[in-house]
Amino acid sequence: MTDDKAARTAPVFAGPRWFFPSALIHDLDPDAARSGRGPRRTARDWLVDFACFLLAVLIGLLGAETLQNSDLPRALSAADQMLGALSCAAVWLRRRWPFALAAVMVPVSFVSETSGGVAVIALFTLAVHRPFRYVAWVAGVQLALVPLYFWWRPDPDLPYAAAVVLLVVLTVAVVGWGMFVRSKRQLMLSLRDRARRAETEARLRAEQAQRLAREAIAREMHDVLAHRLTLLSVHAGALEFRPDAPREEVARAAGVIRESAHEALQDLREIIGVLRAGESEDGGRPQPTLAALDSLVAESREAGMKVTLEQRVTDPAGVPASVGRTAYRIAQEGLTNARKHAPGTEVTVSVAGGPGEDLAVTVRNPAPEGDVPAVPGAGQGLIGLTERATLAGGTLEHGPAPDGGFEVRARLPWR
Repeated sequence: MTDDKAARTAPVFAGPRWFFPSALIHDLDPDAARSGRGPRRTARDWLVDFACFLLAVLIGLLGAETLQNSDLPRALSAADQMLGALSCAAVWLRRRWPFALAAVMVPVSFVSETSGGVAVIALFTLAVHRPFRYVAWVAGVQLALVPLYFWWRPDPDLPYAAAVVLLVVLTVAVVGWGMFVRSKRQLMLSLRDRARRAETEARLRAEQAQRLAREAIAREMHDVLAHRLTLLSVHAGALEFRPDAPREEVARAAGVIRESAHEALQDLREIIGVLRAGESEDGGRPQPTLAALDSLVAESREAGMKVTLEQRVTDPAGVPASVGRTAYRIAQEGLTNARKHAPGTEVTVSVAGGPGEDLAVTVRNPAPEGDVPAVPGAGQGLIGLTERATLAGGTLEHGPAPDGGFEVRARLPWR
């Protein structure tokens, strides 16, 4: 959360802010839209606005000189110059109301020759700050009035056709220049948005990876602790229902309970350590692989189970670690379920396969004799095993066997 807040409050520009337009800084500022405040002029904006004002005044003075050399009545010439002065003053409003200024300057520039520079500046500002549909309306009306303007006020130095073509080209060039500036700013904004989306996607991918890692740790916790706690339950139940058992058998059962409790506590500490440190599940002590399957079967036999192990693996040492670990967990979960739901039956664990073939793991137990008391459980073990096998690129099926027992079958790729 601290990193996200720091990213949101980080400065948009690493360089000086005065060098950039205020409108661009306002669009790039994530807090400006929420605050509702308008963009404040930067030093660059003041410099550009002052240059535009001087350009409008210069064009207005040239127009006033043309008026003095014409036969226009003095009152109309004064009115023209008055409109030109007001238009030059209105240049300072072009950033706040670009469309309104450009629309007003169309009829004003038609009747006032000294306002022509302001009309061009307002049209450029409109092309920079507003979408093309606004520019098209204003520029279209302005271009339509060009022939009529030079018919009403012919230029003394240029022919009619040349004056019309020159002003049309100038108008189109101003609109094109303004649209180029606008597209450049929009490109910068789109790059900003793309960078922010990339950061958001990266953060989501990191959160998803963390969630998947925690789910994998949860599956590991279920697989390990369910096996250990089932051993505890079996031997504790035996001591409860056989209080008159020989001392040797009681001592052996107590030793298994103590050893299972110690192993369960050790596994729980390691898993909690992984959750705290944020490490992968491969940290800590080595994870069990297919080579540890004999130890798992021996441990189950010591707990009183009848287990038959059938290993037909051509190269046990060549089994990939991830595949071997998945096969071990499948066998472990199968033995745990058989111990809980079919006590006293003989469980068969079969592993077969070779390099370039699938590694087949089967855990099968017949139907138990008599009624078996219900054992509490979440029923998530086989679901977790199915997901684990799918992540390893294989498949897992489970269900009742033809003889009334239960069977778990998995195929894992061995490449």
